[in-house]
Formats: sequence, structure tokens, C-alpha cells
Amino acid sequence: MPLSQSRLYRDFLHAVVIVMAVGWLPRLSSGGAFAAEQAQSGHGPNIVFILADDLGWADVSCYGGKIQTPHIDQLAAEGMRFTDAHSGSSVCSPTRYGVVTGRYAWRSKLKRGVLGGLSPRLIEPDRLSVASFAKGQGYHTACIGKWHLGMDWYVKPGKSVSELSIEPREQVFNVDYSQPIKNGPNSVGFDYYFGISASLDMVPYTFIEDDHVTSLPTEDRGFLMMQGRDPKRQTRKGPTAPDFDAEAVLGRLARESVEYIRSRGEAARQGMPFLLYLPLASPHTPILPTPKWQGKSGINAYADFVMETDWAIGQIVAALQEQQLTDSTLVIVTSDNGCSPQAQFDELAAHGHYPSGPWRGHKADIFEGGHRVPFVARWPSHVPAAAISHEVVCLTDLFATVADILQQPLPDNAAEDSFSFWPALQQKPGTRDHLVSHSVNGAFAVRQGNWKLCLCGDSGGWSAPRPGTPQARELPPMQLYDLQADPGETTNHSADEAHRFADLTQLLETLVENGRSTPGQRQANTAPVDIRTGLPKKNTP
Repeated sequence: MPLSQSRLYRDFLHAVVIVMAVGWLPRLSSGGAFAAEQAQSGHGPNIVFILADDLGWADVSCYGGKIQTPHIDQLAAEGMRFTDAHSGSSVCSPTRYGVVTGRYAWRSKLKRGVLGGLSPRLIEPDRLSVASFAKGQGYHTACIGKWHLGMDWYVKPGKSVSELSIEPREQVFNVDYSQPIKNGPNSVGFDYYFGISASLDMVPYTFIEDDHVTSLPTEDRGFLMMQGRDPKRQTRKGPTAPDFDAEAVLGRLARESVEYIRSRGEAARQGMPFLLYLPLASPHTPILPTPKWQGKSGINAYADFVMETDWAIGQIVAALQEQQLTDSTLVIVTSDNGCSPQAQFDELAAHGHYPSGPWRGHKADIFEGGHRVPFVARWPSHVPAAAISHEVVCLTDLFATVADILQQPLPDNAAEDSFSFWPALQQKPGTRDHLVSHSVNGAFAVRQGNWKLCLCGDSGGWSAPRPGTPQARELPPMQLYDLQADPGETTNHSADEAHRFADLTQLLETLVENGRSTPGQRQANTAPVDIRTGLPKKNTP
């Protein structure tokens, strides 16, 4: 159902939420015509979900940016471009948790910030993932790229690593990297994994294949943070494999993905589909385009890196074509959050490029620029070409969409915050009426219709007004915006729209209390949730 501002619809939703609390409504499917086709063929489409890292909403040229991204643009020309798509969080780990589990990460133990490269597994042991679900439907599943959801390294006796934050320097050698890794991607349903444990500016700097590193990180070094800049600005220093080169990671992930598609081509053509989750490590720092791409944009190294990331996506698309899998594959390209200030916004602006487009803020923020992301989907003959959707979707919605396409029900204790966007892909009314957003410091926002309530008086992240600053303490403790009239989130209506303020607050409280935002039996949050985490303790300078 599309977003609506009508009082009638809000009343209807509140009734649905009450019914959800007693666990009566079933999870509905809407596969329509594809259901009959699936029943005849006996299998669903291949699914390739490509998640760029820190790619802004308007960093893609078909969204109005100045950086040339022809491969993503071509996917949009052959499929659908969403204007109102959102990551579950404005930073890495929590968004990835939502992609894999279909559940908001603030329900887990992670309430703010991100994990480190040595953090233990975040996903709960008994939780169904989109990978394990697809595997149960006959899919071969693979994850190639940046995991950043924790895995259990062998920690040396008497040593420790941080559980829910980036490990400090004194911990980076507390792991015996020669020992097998437990509870990594394979443990949540991926048949195959190749990639890095976390962001490319976090240790260890080595590739991982399934449950082991491919090369022992015996050196202690870091990498240049941005190509052509101050050599003193380096990534976190730590365990590094002798043959590991941060500049070569994007190309390696592209090659591994191409090889995976080739290895599954024959089986896929014979009706044994695959799901490939490809979380890229770019254009996140270190911003290191290879020599071939340096200077290509005419803007700066970040823009060059975006172009190289687009090239890598083109390699995956070409591999599908080579294997005659284009028509039988749903390809989705999106980003885990907004663009980081590391991109050098002033340099981009000098060329007329604004990564967040018309939206306020950037990575880490509760404002739209923190979590509104590009989202392009292509599936020939099933998704109309050159289509634009204004439906609200969230990256947590992948799970329910896969289930909907396959016409398979979801259990009540899985994908609690996942709404299918399969109807939207068919240009039908969507199923998501509301959205909860989360910032790096744990601040909440809830949206319904065009109205968005931020339960903090600041950015919740890195842009002004930054949390804890004198400027932020002088502001009202809540923010309420009409995104239709005010996409830049400049006019705070928290004082003059009391009924909307109350309705949205009650909606968020109910979604938290029910342990879900979809219909179904009430579920327990993994750890207690405080929706006012982002509020200042006192409103004084």
C-alpha cells in the first residue's frame, strides 16, 4: 500500500497495529502472475544483490549526479529506479544486519555505532536469514565481499576483542589468525563466502574464504586513506597479509563474483538458481582507485572510485549475459547508507556534484542524506524497463521480497521488519506504510506518509548540529518534518503539529513493543530498546 497522508488511512494502520499485537494477521504474498510461472518452471529467479559502501543517493548519474555511472544507469534503463529507498541505518553494520535478517538492527545487541573487524558474530544463532531461507528453497547461496557482521575468531588465551565496537590498537594481535573462524557467513546460510571481515580501513587486512584466511596477516601496516593525499593519513594499522593490497580489493571481489556466476551458470540454466549477496567495500575509505581510473572523473579520487565501482558492477552484469542468465536474474544495486564526508564534499560541490542530492545530511545522520540511498532493480520481462517508483522501500525488505516472489510463507519469528517490494516492482501499490530510521549514535526517526519525526534535536551523526555541541543543546529536543513540502528538513513542526507528533511517537512505541513492524505474532527484541537514546540528558549548554 503506498504512503498516504489521509487520517482515514492512519486510523486503518493503527487498527492493523492493534491486530498485530494479538498476532492474528498472516503474512500475505502478492506474487500474482509469477506464481503460475514459478509453479510451471519449479524454480525462482537467480538473485544478485549488490550493496555498495557509502555510495550517496545522487552519486549515481541517473539520480542527477555529475559522476558518470553508465552500468548502473543501464540497469535503471532496463529496469526500475526507486526514489524513496532507505537503508535500515545510516552506518554499515546495522544496515547489513537488516539486509541479511529482514529485521531492524536496533532490536539486536547493537544499539549504536558499528562492529570491528574482530567482533564476534552479531546475528543471533537461531535466526533465519535470507540466505538460509533461500537455501531451503533450493538455492545455492554465496556472499562475496565485506561482511561486517562479526565472526568468531580464535582469541588467544587471556586476551579479548571488543564485541560491539571497533577494536582498539592494543587488541589487533589478540587473535591467532592461523586458526579456523567460527560463526561467519557460512553459519547463517551462505554456501560460499569470500571477502573481508569488515570495512577496508579495519583490521585484519587479508581475504577470508569460508572459515579461514587465504594468507596469514604477518605484517603490521595500514594503507593510504585517499589516493594522492597526505601520506600521513592512513587506515588503522594492524595485521596485514604480505600479498594484500587495498587498492586491488574491488577488482578481486569483481573477479571472484564473475567466477562464481560462471561456476553456477550451467546449474542455473538447468533450474537450480543462486542467490549472490555482493557487499562491495567501495567507495568507502580507503579511497584508492587503481591507476586506470585515477583522474577519470575530472573531479577527485572519490569520484574516480565511484566510477570504478560502477565498472565492477558492469563486470557482474556482463557475466550474467555471458552465461545467458540475464532474463532469469533479478539484479539489485543499492548502498548501505549515505556518502561519507571523506569524499571531500567541497571538492565535489566545486564541480556541481552533491552526493545527497536535495536531501539534508550524509552518512551517520538521522537526516535523509544519511539513509536515503540509490536503489535500482532489473529483471527483464518481470520488471518494466525505464520505470521509476516513488514507493518507500527499505533494505530490510529484501527477505520478504524473496519469499513473496517464491510464494513461500515466512515464520513469525523471521524477517519481522521486512515488507515485500515485489508489488512495487510490478508497478502496483507497495506494502510498506511506515519506516524507522536509525543514526550512528542510536537516534531514532519514524516516518509515515510524508511526515518524519526525529527523536533528537540534532543530526544524530556527523553533520551540524552534532550531538553534544552547544548549538545542539539550544535546539528543541524533537524534530518533525513534512518531507513533501520540505525535503531539506529545514522547518521543524514539532511544536505546531501536536497530533502528528503524538501519532508518530505512539506508532514507534508500538513497533518497538511488538518486536516487529509486519503483521504476525509479537516477538521479543534481543535486547531492550530505548527510543529516546539520542536525546540529550539535559537541555542546557
